[in-house]
Order: sequence, then C-alpha cells, then structure tokens
Amino acid sequence: MHPMLTIAVRAARKAGNVIAKNYETPDAVEASQKGSNDFVTNVDKAAEAVIIDTIRKSYPQHTIITEESGEHVGTDQDVQWVIDPLDGTTNFIKRLPHFAVSIAVRIKGRTEVAVVYDPMRNELFTATRGQGAQLNGYRLRGSTARDLDGTIPRDRLPVQSQTIRDHLH
Repeated sequence: MHPMLTIAVRAARKAGNVIAKNYETPDAVEASQKGSNDFVTNVDKAAEAVIIDTIRKSYPQHTIITEESGEHVGTDQDVQWVIDPLDGTTNFIKRLPHFAVSIAVRIKGRTEVAVVYDPMRNELFTATRGQGAQLNGYRLRGSTARDLDGTIPRDRLPVQSQTIRDHLH
C-alpha cells in the first residue's frame, strides 16, 4: 500500500470515529450556516483537527487544504492533502446517515491517492493512481458500458439519458 494511502486511511477512520460518536449524540452538535445550503458544525471542525494532526505526525512538511480552515502551507508545496472532513454536513445535521470523510493527496498537481470513508456503514473506498480502486480491500471494477442507456448515472435523481448526454458534451 502507498505510504500516504496508509496515513489517509488512518486519518479517515479516526475522523469517522469522531463523526459516528457525535451522530449518536445530536444534542452536542452545534451548526452554523456558511452560505446558502452550506453548513459547518463543531463535528466538521473536530474531524478536521483529527485529520490534520494525523497527517502532520507523518508528513509535517506537506501542505494541507481543508474545507473548513483553508490552506495550511507546508514547506513542501508539491504535495497537497485535500480534505473534506464531513462531506455531507447537511445530511449529518438532518440525521440522514449519508455522509463521508474525503481525503485526497495531490503530488505536483496530480491526484495520486484518494480515500472516502463512510463511518455509518464502515465502508472504506480507496484508490491509488495506476492501481485501481477498492472497497474494504476488495478491488472495484468499472462498468464496460459504452452507452448510458440502462445505466444509473445518479443515485438520487431520475434523469433521462439524453438529458445527461446533453450536459456531458
């Protein structure tokens, strides 16, 4: 496993633990609005702090870019960790268990490692450039479909294939 992927997984799981514990105690969640339909909670901030701390222990020189606190410039700006500590804050606030921790590592502008962790389902999606993607350690395989007919391009909105084609081209 790529060494940065190991740290990203560790950070995502630690943040996921913070999120899951707070999901069970909704009265402890404090939310504020950043913009239209854009919220931040004390849980976002706590999860972000855990992620930053975990990364800094192994890679103190790397730059970290987070949704909540912005950019933490390191001496090595070629390596950037891009973090959304609680991707799906609105769902979290509304007690809909559809949210995740998202972490990516970019080296010289190219995403090399990515992790998405769903703490409610304990699903860990990982990907490393040139090595494919996995779900909980099992390789994921992409569809061989060449056309959108018969596929499900979104999991929430019923949209006609032609409408999607119009927006993709």
